[in-house]
Order: sequence, then C-alpha cells, then structure tokens
Amino acid sequence: MDQFFSSLSSYLWGWPMIILLIGTHLFLTIRLRFPQRHLFKAIKLSVTKDKGTSGDVSQFGALATSLAATIGTGNIIGMATAVSLGGPGAVLWCWITGVLGMSTKYAEGLLAVKYRVKNEKGELSGGPMYALEKGLGMRWLAILFCIFAAIAAFGIGNTVQANSITMMLQNTWHIPPVYSGAVIAGLVALVIIFGVKGISKVCEHLVPFMALFYIIGCLVILYFNRAFLSESLALIVDSAFSSKAAGGGFVGSTIIMASRFGIARGLFSNESGLGSAPIVAAAAKTRNSVRQALVSSTGTFWDTVVICALTGLVLVSSIIAYPEIDHTHGAALTKAAFDKIPYVGSLILSVGITTFAFSTILGWSYYAEKSIEYIGGSRIIIGYRFIWIAAIFIGSIMDMTLVWNISDCMNALMAIPNLVSLLLLSSVIVAETRYYLWEDRLDETQVFNEETVETEKAEGKTADI
Repeated sequence: MDQFFSSLSSYLWGWPMIILLIGTHLFLTIRLRFPQRHLFKAIKLSVTKDKGTSGDVSQFGALATSLAATIGTGNIIGMATAVSLGGPGAVLWCWITGVLGMSTKYAEGLLAVKYRVKNEKGELSGGPMYALEKGLGMRWLAILFCIFAAIAAFGIGNTVQANSITMMLQNTWHIPPVYSGAVIAGLVALVIIFGVKGISKVCEHLVPFMALFYIIGCLVILYFNRAFLSESLALIVDSAFSSKAAGGGFVGSTIIMASRFGIARGLFSNESGLGSAPIVAAAAKTRNSVRQALVSSTGTFWDTVVICALTGLVLVSSIIAYPEIDHTHGAALTKAAFDKIPYVGSLILSVGITTFAFSTILGWSYYAEKSIEYIGGSRIIIGYRFIWIAAIFIGSIMDMTLVWNISDCMNALMAIPNLVSLLLLSSVIVAETRYYLWEDRLDETQVFNEETVETEKAEGKTADI
C-alpha cells in the first residue's frame, strides 16, 4: 500500500498538477489585473474590524486560522527538503509561486464569501463545495471535494502533525510519545469544543507569536551568516535559471530540478488552489466578498513570500558558511542550521515545530468539520470531534509513512474540484472585483444569499447588484 500511494503521490504531484496550478495562478493574476498590487491595502483590512457585519469570526480571526493550517512543518522541514533535492534555485521558484498564488487565494476567498450559507445552527458555511453546488450546480463534485478534504485532514492536518511534535520532543527532550500525545490531544479538545470561534481565538494569539518567534530565529541566523548573504542570493538566482548544476555539492540541481521542487514546495506550503483556506474565509465578518478576498490573499504572502523565503535563505547561507553541514537530508539540514545559534538554537526550532504543527491541527480540524457537515449535516459533528481527538493520540505513537503518502494524494485530488470552480466561475470573480475594487466600492455592504436578495427586493430594500 505504501509503495502504491507513494507512486500515486509522485504522479499526482508531477508536472501535470504543477502546470495546472501555476497556470491557474497566472490566468487569475492576469485576468484580475494583478491583485498583488493591493497588498498593503489587504494587510490594512486584515487588522481592521469590519463593524456591523454578519459572520462568526473577525477577518483577522479567519486569516489567523487559515495561516494556522498553512504555516506548518512544511515551512521548515519541507523547505529544507526542496533545497536538498532541487538546490538553492528552489528557493526562488518557491517565492515566485507564492507571489502568483496570491491571486488564486484571493479568488478562493471571494467565492467562499459569495456563496456562503447559514446552517441549521445559524453558523456560516462556505468553501469550494458551495461554489460548486450553488455556482455551477455540481453537487456531485462538491461531495467528492469534501471526501478528499476530510481524508486529507485526518492525515496531513492531524496524525502527521501530532507525530512531528512527539518525535521532536522525544529526540530533543526525551519525552515519551504516549505522554506528549495525550497532552496534545487534551489541548486540542479544549479548543475545538468551542467550534470556529474557539479555534480562531486561539489562532489569533498563537499565529502572530509563533511566526514572529520563528522569524526572529531566522534573522539571528542570517546575522551570523551576513558575510555570505550576497553570495547566497546570487547562487539562488543563478541556479534557478541555470541549465548546469549549481555546484557546491548540489549535484544535479539544474533548472528542471530547482523549478520542480521549488514550485511543488510553494504550492504545497501555501495551499493556494487546494481549496482548504476558503472554508474558514467564509466564516469571516465582512461586508462584501472582495474585502475578505483581499485579506485571504495576504495568507499566501506571509506563508510563502515571507516565511518560506526566509527559511530558504537561512538554509542556503548556512550551507555556504558551514560546508561541513549535511545538506542531503532536509531534517538534518534544518537542525544543523539552527544549531548554529548558541544555546537556544534547538529551543527555537523545537518551539517552531511544536507551535506550527499544533496550529495546523486546529486549522485543519475546522476544514474537516465543515467538509463532513456538508455531507452528513451538523448532527454528526460531536462524534467527529471525538474521532479527531482520538486520531491525534494514535498519530503520536505510530509510523506515519503510509499516512503521509495517502494525504499527499488526497491533497492533490481535492485541488482538482477547487480549480474547476475557480476557472469556470472566473467571470463571477471578475465581476465582483470590478464592482467592489476597481470601481472603489469596498465600503459597500453586499447581500450574499439568493433568498435574502429576493426577499429584500420584494420589500424594496435593495437594488439588484
């Protein structure tokens, strides 16, 4: 089974998927007139409360929950693996992917809010499944998306993250996995019992702390490696577009290798195009779809353009500064780079991995909950939460190789329905963007669901937008 899913994962995440995702990024970037240019406006909106609006969590809470799920061990170990296999040029390709991916994350957030609905509890639900059903009438494809998302969540969003924490605590501090796994499961239970509001509240505080803590650690390493920064940047750029091996021990790291592993890491890290992040974007308190779309786009910026790029520069500069470092294995390379910080290097890496993985468990728990709710209704959510907590403990004490490969496959499969919705509904995305952003109506309140629109039209309260 492991060999089968490993081969399937390599196929699904091969060039066809990379071309499809990058093609979508480019298509939406051009058609939406480069929404990346509104980055500073988007960052300002992300920390501004949208008063008098309906929703379950604040715009920043939705962004923090999304970042909690995307900023994970892949930003640390995954980036090191990309550099080990693809060479220093992988860093630049990862960064380019992040810049272009902001357009796709923008489009996902827009459709999530545009087609969101209220469930029987009065909570907002949205995401690719509702865009597929309400926008395209493809409920069968929406169900497939939810099935793939739920399976992926229990893998990459749950068991493998818990395993990363317990293995790191065992290797670094000699804490038995059975104890650390029980503590992690208990802490997650205390949070998810309160639903999206509890998750977002924790993420609002945890995400800024963990990101800032990790970024400071990276900056300290870069200060130690300051004499090699210009050489590192030149090597990253040169090897990204060179048909020759990068040298310095990066055997075979040509443009083909650098682009493949850099693009794949960028796509996998920021999840632009996978369809996970818009599930929580739909719960945001926002007055129109475009405001939340802009806020959502900043998630890719922070995750890949900032954190992954910093990690990549740290790794490349450390390899140049310390030639004795083993850079053929991602985990060993990361540990060696952070060990160069006297006394606290291991602590910074340990805290980074622990908080990143824990926050990913929280974020993905909501994605899985909404996917399962779409298929079976909210009555099964309590039972799902017990299973989610149990899976954390199980993942803490078992081998994760097979689970990783299955999760990789499910992530690729859930991306396909989401990309279908983005491409076929691109005219809707453009129309909303034109009305609210290009024609400067960002402060206008939007009516979201068809039933409310028809009711208010009959009462003469609103015009047809």
